[in-house]
Amino acid sequence: MRRTASPLSLILLGLGTFLLVLAPMLAWYVTPRAAVNPVDIDTTAVYKGTGSVFDTERIETVPDRTITVTQRVRGDVAASERSGNAVWDVITTVDTDDSLPAADPHDALDFAPHRWVMDRRTTRPVHCCQESPYIEGEAYLKFPFDVRKRDYQWWDNTGGTTVTMRYSGTEKVQGYTGYRFTAEVAPRKVGTRLVPGSIVGQPERPQVLAEEWYANHGFKLVVDQRTGRVLYAQTGPRRTLRAPGGDRDAAVLLDSRKIAFTTATQKEAVRQAEQDSGMLRTVGVTLPIGAAVAGGVLAVAGAVLVVRGRRRPESTGTPETPHPSLTM
Repeated sequence: MRRTASPLSLILLGLGTFLLVLAPMLAWYVTPRAAVNPVDIDTTAVYKGTGSVFDTERIETVPDRTITVTQRVRGDVAASERSGNAVWDVITTVDTDDSLPAADPHDALDFAPHRWVMDRRTTRPVHCCQESPYIEGEAYLKFPFDVRKRDYQWWDNTGGTTVTMRYSGTEKVQGYTGYRFTAEVAPRKVGTRLVPGSIVGQPERPQVLAEEWYANHGFKLVVDQRTGRVLYAQTGPRRTLRAPGGDRDAAVLLDSRKIAFTTATQKEAVRQAEQDSGMLRTVGVTLPIGAAVAGGVLAVAGAVLVVRGRRRPESTGTPETPHPSLTM
């Protein structure tokens, strides 16, 4: 008997081999290229809390005020395409109920525009494209993709330096589990401000170049592991003024133990994290596993059919008939 491979066995073997090759390509080639930071981002995060603020009309610090921090992030698509990086413009405003709603963000208690440029894949800062200020560290506004259970250097824009965010377990935000990171910031001088001398305990001087100091009672960030998106953010800023060369706070500009994402901001962050994480999970886990399993099954089935083959009888030809003897 002679064995020949059927067309079906060859198709199964070829398709199975293709899927086995496709599986690692999806996991190791396609997924890293899908995990990139967007250039057309347009999001707003709102923080709320209570604390003390300096009232410029009363020239004194007023306690128990509602504080609202609004952070608007917009991508500069043209600059991103030219540079190959993600260029994000960020405007952060701090308001009390007296300055809300504001027709112009410049009317806020504090107004801080800046530009962040980062590598789209690693999220590390890139120093180009009119970046301002000079941002350093591993993360700012979001963490890198595939967050690990380790410490990260987070850029604190108010302090103008990096802060070590320490991993401290997991925490649920609106039912969604993320990695929790925490940090505190010791008092540090961040600049100077021209103010009346009376504000910093020097009434005999009409104007004083006071020192501006900043500290933070505590950061807490809860982050989506797969995408690095911040699901929950909490900060406790303390900004004060000191007399030139002084070693004690003379006036409090802002002091709050807790200003955190509103419920609406948390829900939107979780929604986007679930959507983006689901896409990356599908491309990086579900499809590769499915392709590997299906490819293995089809390849084995095709190989078995090839080995078994299709049995056909071998051709032996037609036996010759002897010619009868000629008789004379």
